[in-house]
Amino acid sequence: MAHIRTFARQLLGAAILLGASLAHAQMSPVGSWHSFDEKTGELKSLIVITESGGALSGRIEQLLRKNADPKKLCTECTDDRKDKPVLGMEIIRGAKKVEGKDVWEGGKILDPENGKEYTLKLTPIEEGKKLEVRGSVLFIGRTQTWQRVQ
Repeated sequence: MAHIRTFARQLLGAAILLGASLAHAQMSPVGSWHSFDEKTGELKSLIVITESGGALSGRIEQLLRKNADPKKLCTECTDDRKDKPVLGMEIIRGAKKVEGKDVWEGGKILDPENGKEYTLKLTPIEEGKKLEVRGSVLFIGRTQTWQRVQ
């Protein structure tokens, strides 16, 4: 009987650890996100963020706006993305986790509508259900809130 109680405690402990791990995993920007138009609130795109070697990257996987042109090119871009399709484009590069915080910084985010790159800060909020995406140049910037796609 004692071994059954011990096993039950171990099982309960494992379930608690797994739940905590899953909750913490959701506090990462890694995953699929919906972005929204800041002026209209309209669903804009599906962005998938991945991690490799400790750095994040994010690509536009779908253009979700009504009448979005899937063949649109980034004519305003000035780097290797110039005149490349916006669909499939890597817009997030190089963000890394700040030690001891659920914040990722040090990377860049591209606005393919104007071709400008901004210093990036990503902060998961609301238990990882939303992501604050801040792009800035010097001390001037703006923050968007993206929603996680389950």
